[in-house]
Amino acid sequence: MSRTSTKQRKTQETDIDLSLNLNGTRKIDLDMDIPFFPHLLKSMVFHAGWDLRVRALGDLEVDAHHTVEDVGIVLGQALREALDSGPAYRRFASCFIPMDEALAQAVVDVSGRAYLIYDAPHLPERVGCFPTELAEEFLRSLTSNARITLHAKIWWGKSAHHLLEALFKATGRALGEACRTSDEEVASTKGTLS
Repeated sequence: MSRTSTKQRKTQETDIDLSLNLNGTRKIDLDMDIPFFPHLLKSMVFHAGWDLRVRALGDLEVDAHHTVEDVGIVLGQALREALDSGPAYRRFASCFIPMDEALAQAVVDVSGRAYLIYDAPHLPERVGCFPTELAEEFLRSLTSNARITLHAKIWWGKSAHHLLEALFKATGRALGEACRTSDEEVASTKGTLS
């Protein structure tokens, strides 16, 4: 099965066009005029092992919030559609990622139920011009629309760049593993995920 999805979202604030392939080869093409966020997104998708193309325009004269949030919405919708069109998948996974002095962890349950625990204590307000609070907004939009549970935790570190990049890499690695196809039946005692 292809496990692909193409989604668009056009509002008065943003215009997003996105294609996702869960059986990809890490072909990533991101076109968005936001500092640092494309680096985080590319890190996540690369470590998931997916293909992703995103064209995102937004009201950056306001700030990057709407664009980052809406990319999360559309990616979450595409992930849910790609999973629903394919065979059974592993469902659970976790990953620790160190990046120099930083350590982050992501634990996922691709269950059909949306929940985010985001624990990033002492994260500085910005990485360059990028507000670090937007990382949580992206992950919240992603988990809500993909209907997955994600526990995302930064354990320690100093560099805001390293802290967030490690977290996004861990999230990608855990999502990639949880979404891998499985020869087993649906990974639920109920016989269904939701």
